[in-house]
Amino acid sequence: MPKLDTYLFREFAQATFAVLVVLMVVSLGGVFADVLGDIARGRVPAGMMLSQLGLQVLNYLPLVLPLGLMLGLLLSVGRLYRDSEMPVLTAAGVGPGRLLRPVMMLMVPVVAFVALCSLWLGPWARDYSQRMIEAGNRSLLLAGLEAGRFVELPGGRGVVYVGGMSDDGSHMARVFVYQQDEARMDVTTAATGVLKVEGSGDRFLELGDGFRVEGPLREGLDFRMMRFASNELQLPDAEGRRDEDDPETAPTLALLGDDRTEARAELHFRIAPPLLALAFGLLAVPLARSPPRQSRYGRTMLAFLGYFVSVNLVLLGQDWIADGKLSPGLGLWWLLLPLLAFAIWSYVRDGRLGRRRRAAR
Repeated sequence: MPKLDTYLFREFAQATFAVLVVLMVVSLGGVFADVLGDIARGRVPAGMMLSQLGLQVLNYLPLVLPLGLMLGLLLSVGRLYRDSEMPVLTAAGVGPGRLLRPVMMLMVPVVAFVALCSLWLGPWARDYSQRMIEAGNRSLLLAGLEAGRFVELPGGRGVVYVGGMSDDGSHMARVFVYQQDEARMDVTTAATGVLKVEGSGDRFLELGDGFRVEGPLREGLDFRMMRFASNELQLPDAEGRRDEDDPETAPTLALLGDDRTEARAELHFRIAPPLLALAFGLLAVPLARSPPRQSRYGRTMLAFLGYFVSVNLVLLGQDWIADGKLSPGLGLWWLLLPLLAFAIWSYVRDGRLGRRRRAAR
């Protein structure tokens, strides 16, 4: 590898890595807030917070990596122009077109990893996340209950206390449950309890040998008490089970033979991120071109705005395909192909302009 390519590749890679670290920290904060919201609403067991956080990050990588690649190339190439390195390289016969080799050395693995995340890792993470949640909802240990401790039910609609629990978290002893709604409260105690999950995903506590007291939450004397040998108590709904043929969790190869509009929309959505990464990576080099001592952040904001608009058009196009407003055959090619063609034309034009000027001299 020539020394020039090694130097440029190192500059591009360092800037891209720094930008990706910042973007991942920002994205991680948003993902963490979403996971906490799902836990508070009872959709995700509290014991799965870290695992769900990691799986959700995989879903965001196909959108974060192209942006990090574009901004990293913009900043690194812009620094070459700002520090007058590019004019020196141009005078030595190295024009913008010569940057293609180190740029592609960085872009090819990044685009390949974006494609891997978008086409395989992302769908796998969504499917595995749902299976973990379904399995966790079958065990009160994973749902957050611990023996000897009061635990708030998902959604803040009650409190559960379990005096003893089996190793698998399905059988309990000395159970206390307090639930309330807008007007009434319900207090249940039982000597034993078993967790049951129906096929629809509803969770029930089958309590044995206990008492139940029901009455008004605020004013009134309308209290009722009963003793039971067996009683089923429904827990607040967790996140519903997804359909087995949900396109969002289906493998990409399975979507190829699926004629449903939702499946076609999901397939085009998965194809878009690697092409966006390639297009905006190529656009970064001509956009970063600027005279010395000129501000480079104006073009960075322009590139960021272009990426933001493109991603939103991808999301909007996916909805149009799923709703039947856009032909599945047309898909998202109306956006991706012109954008990719414009990126290639911009890069090639920038190199040709440099060669024509040198030839004219």
